[in-house]
Amino acid sequence: MEKHLSQYKIFYTVAKERNISRAAEILYISQPAISKSIRKLESSLDTTLFFRNSRGVQLTDEGEVLYRHVKIAFDALNSGEEQLKQISTLGIGHLRIGVSTTLCKYVLLPYLKTFIAAYPHIRISIECQSTKDTLQLLNDGSIDIGLVGEPHYQKYLEFHSLGEIEDIFVATDSYIENLQLRDPKCSDNIFESATLMLLDKENMTRQYIDDYLLKNKILPQNSIEVTTMDLLIEFSKISLGVACVIKEFVEKDLANGTLIELPLACPLPRRKIGFAYLTNHHQSQALQAFTTAISRGNYTQYTVNPDS
Repeated sequence: MEKHLSQYKIFYTVAKERNISRAAEILYISQPAISKSIRKLESSLDTTLFFRNSRGVQLTDEGEVLYRHVKIAFDALNSGEEQLKQISTLGIGHLRIGVSTTLCKYVLLPYLKTFIAAYPHIRISIECQSTKDTLQLLNDGSIDIGLVGEPHYQKYLEFHSLGEIEDIFVATDSYIENLQLRDPKCSDNIFESATLMLLDKENMTRQYIDDYLLKNKILPQNSIEVTTMDLLIEFSKISLGVACVIKEFVEKDLANGTLIELPLACPLPRRKIGFAYLTNHHQSQALQAFTTAISRGNYTQYTVNPDS
């Protein structure tokens, strides 16, 4: 098959044009060379593919059968070449992003809005997973880039920090007032008296908070687990309990007094968030465009505290 590929190209062109001289002009080869190639192909297939007529050449029945198959093959090749040209000229591509639900809404969406405006032909796929699962998808090659909390050192992993976030505990004034009415001594250890609302245990943020509570010997008596940060925020607004949330995502609620931040004797350490991708994997044009723009700071993003 491979040694006959050029002969099939000539056959395809002659069959399509029904004229050897026109095929010669298209292929930039001489008419005798075309005739010789056709004879070789006919000999290798042990069949006659063309017969001549007054207007040029015409396919035999066997030639028609072969042409139908060859046409499919060359049409597919032409389509592939055209798609490659579009990828180059229009910036067509596919970018696969992994991100937690929380970071997707508050951090990734503003990035995507600007990125899509600059690269409207790139297809975006989003896998909403925890940081742990996102890093696993990166290692598996199932995604191109992940928006995650700063991971521990991993070989070949590039991490581009967007800044820091701070975990805090919030509630409404009315919830704290009612809690104090029920338990006047709750001020001594409000976290053990209150209903503490946290993300579920599969979430890396929850593991981070659990380590903090254990280290500071805080043992909540009542707790509620939810799957998203949005639910934590909304539940805290209706005075369901004390929620552990990311401060940057409730700044408006804190500013207008809807929520209040509960003071901590030992504040939770800030955490870095950013984009992570592997440097030892092939980087698509879509990923290169995204990472280049990130490094240049060309995107409007959710404001997080700059690195100290």
